[in-house]
Amino acid sequence: MPNTATSRPRALADRLHGHVRAGYWTRLVPLLAVLATATHLPSFLRPVWSPDEGYLATQARMLADGGVLYDTVVDRKPPLLPWLYEACFALFGSVSLWPLRLLAIGAHLATAVLLASTARGRWGDRAGRYAGLLYLLVSIGLSPEDTQAATFEVFMLPAMVLAFRYAERRRWLAAGIAVALCSLTKQTGGAVMLPVLWMLLQDTRRRGVPWPPALAKIGFGFALPIALVAAILTKPKGFLFWVVTGSGDYAVLGSNWPQMIGRALGNSAILLSAGLAFLLPYAHRLWLRRRRRPVPARGPERGSTADLWVWLLSSAVAVSVGFHFFGHYYLQLMPPLVLLGVGAVATSAVPWRPVVAYCTLASTVFWGLAVFWPGQRLTQTTEVATAVAAQTTPKDTVLVWGMHPELYWLADRRPASRYLTAGFLTNFSGGKGGEKVGEEYSVSDAWQTFDHEISANGLPEVFVDDSGTAPYQPDKVPRIASLLDTYYEVVGVTGDTVIYRLKKR
Repeated sequence: MPNTATSRPRALADRLHGHVRAGYWTRLVPLLAVLATATHLPSFLRPVWSPDEGYLATQARMLADGGVLYDTVVDRKPPLLPWLYEACFALFGSVSLWPLRLLAIGAHLATAVLLASTARGRWGDRAGRYAGLLYLLVSIGLSPEDTQAATFEVFMLPAMVLAFRYAERRRWLAAGIAVALCSLTKQTGGAVMLPVLWMLLQDTRRRGVPWPPALAKIGFGFALPIALVAAILTKPKGFLFWVVTGSGDYAVLGSNWPQMIGRALGNSAILLSAGLAFLLPYAHRLWLRRRRRPVPARGPERGSTADLWVWLLSSAVAVSVGFHFFGHYYLQLMPPLVLLGVGAVATSAVPWRPVVAYCTLASTVFWGLAVFWPGQRLTQTTEVATAVAAQTTPKDTVLVWGMHPELYWLADRRPASRYLTAGFLTNFSGGKGGEKVGEEYSVSDAWQTFDHEISANGLPEVFVDDSGTAPYQPDKVPRIASLLDTYYEVVGVTGDTVIYRLKKR
């Protein structure tokens, strides 16, 4: 017979432990939800924050009108986020991005919860709470255009942290699937595969178990979702070109390397200013060691943080791919940085209060910047969109010659071409110089496709020259210059944007 004298206290202890665990999350998750909403509340102040949002919104409308992704609707990005935009527009209409902003807040909340779970498993309950809270405070620690927009990196982060968390628990198949979901949101999300493989290697060394079965699970989990999307849900040839092989010229070092270095250092400095308090434990230890004093610790190290450093390194490489160093790329660095910072504080004698106080102050500053961020470009774009809408009917098509596809969405007019920016037809990309920009550097067969679209669907009613002083101005692109000279006349100028309309016959 069982020993009831010992089994009852054990059962009571198990129930109490389960209650404590449940209570931990029921208290923490609502707090994180409030903070996620508060920090990203400024995202609702503008109709659109970045060209990426405008591109995705325009793509979603084209898909809803019967467009085919990687055929008549193209971009160099994976399909999950365009499909998410399309689904939201189908449910809530396409006149506002507020459903996507709510989902973006949900993505930040999910990331915070996963980071809290990871930190709690490594350094205890308090570290878990602070990991979630500090991530949300740091998550707006870049330019508001990069942190308040509902774009690729935001929706990539939950799957990225989930892949790391699954690998920690040796759930290799699930880790592979999470890496695939991350990669299908943005290609650079696949960089989290490196820490996953690192943890597999370390687990094999510690436990002496064979690695091939686990590696096979990771590979299968990674390959299956991508194969499903590529072979069944999209056109395989188009998926391969636009997502994998067709970005070679886009992702090369241009001639304007001083500007690239400046942008890289500038965004690094901004992110550093948001999380500067995480350096306190390291500075404290260095100061004590230089004075040859003992280094006190609050708690045990509880294992190596090498996997976090590998994660940070792989994310840094991903940020550097393409040499653009845009601010929103740096969102990928935040999860490993937060975990490393939380771990450093949790195992040092540095108190939590100054760390939280500094991050709160920095977050408040970035929040204020988002509220009062200058809107001259958005104002001009909105004025141009209003003028375009006034010059056309919903049945007319429009061609925007520039890098601001949000004009299509704001004007609620159909694009005349699948190429929503001039970059596809000239190889121009923001932040790089004018080297290798022109008709001859376009995406393969882009001009033939463009000519076919114009021939089949007719000339766009309105042509918007939004090139300004860029190296792809119409007079530097003979086909566009000829098109304007032959068929169009100027009907308006707003700032450096010129609006043309078909000549009356």
